[in-house]
Amino acid sequence: MTWEEAVRWCMGEPSMAALARAAYFDAPVQAALRYEASAEFAAVKALLPAPAGRALDLGAGNGIVSHALAKQGWTVTAVEPDASDLVGAGAIRTVARETSLPITVIEAFGEAIPEEAGAFDLVVARQVLHHAHDLPAFCREMSRLARPGATILTLRDHVISGPGQLEPFLKSHPLHHLYGGENAFTLHQYREALTAAGLVITSEFNSFQSVLNYDPMGEDEIRDKLAAVAGPLRGPVRAGLAVMPFAAITAVAAALDRRPGRLVSFVCRKEAA
Repeated sequence: MTWEEAVRWCMGEPSMAALARAAYFDAPVQAALRYEASAEFAAVKALLPAPAGRALDLGAGNGIVSHALAKQGWTVTAVEPDASDLVGAGAIRTVARETSLPITVIEAFGEAIPEEAGAFDLVVARQVLHHAHDLPAFCREMSRLARPGATILTLRDHVISGPGQLEPFLKSHPLHHLYGGENAFTLHQYREALTAAGLVITSEFNSFQSVLNYDPMGEDEIRDKLAAVAGPLRGPVRAGLAVMPFAAITAVAAALDRRPGRLVSFVCRKEAA
């Protein structure tokens, strides 16, 4: 299947309804409006530099990030290689047209983008780095396009602890068997590619450390998932978790999380020349 065909299957399969909603597999404008109102984007807003200027949305998919940034006053260039009207450049053009927002669409891969160097004050790549054909080249291109001092956000990328975790992750992914497009890298590979490109990592959020990664799960769902691990002791453990500060719970969960395909987000700054 193509990515669009896999998404359409997911949207039409009743057992995948929760995944489809969590992944913003909706009609383009509906998806964009839901993402703008999400806890994840509320956390993104707290990381945005001021004032708003030019933003680059890399691997923009159906345009949910482009729309949300444009609503915050950014002039957005969305880069997306897929032409699809549901999950690609066509969807972004629909969002821009129906919302009258300043979003320019470029159909290109992230390793080679036809834009001049240093043109952007903000670069966002949501769920994109783990799809890169050449991760170091992708990060160099992000750095090339960012002006000195710019903010670069890479959000919700899949992490493996080592090569042995890649196959279990791919087998467990609900859509990979349909279109074969998933991948994951180690934390070291992400960090090395970003820093080698001249980017300074100012924050790193692993799995449960930030709503950037665990949205749309909420506090109660995370407490329940942790309690479920305790098996027969689930009741007492759940009672204990109910009175623990949520920040303490997420810190412990993030430290213990070694699942193949867990998520990481980075906040970076482009170094001055």
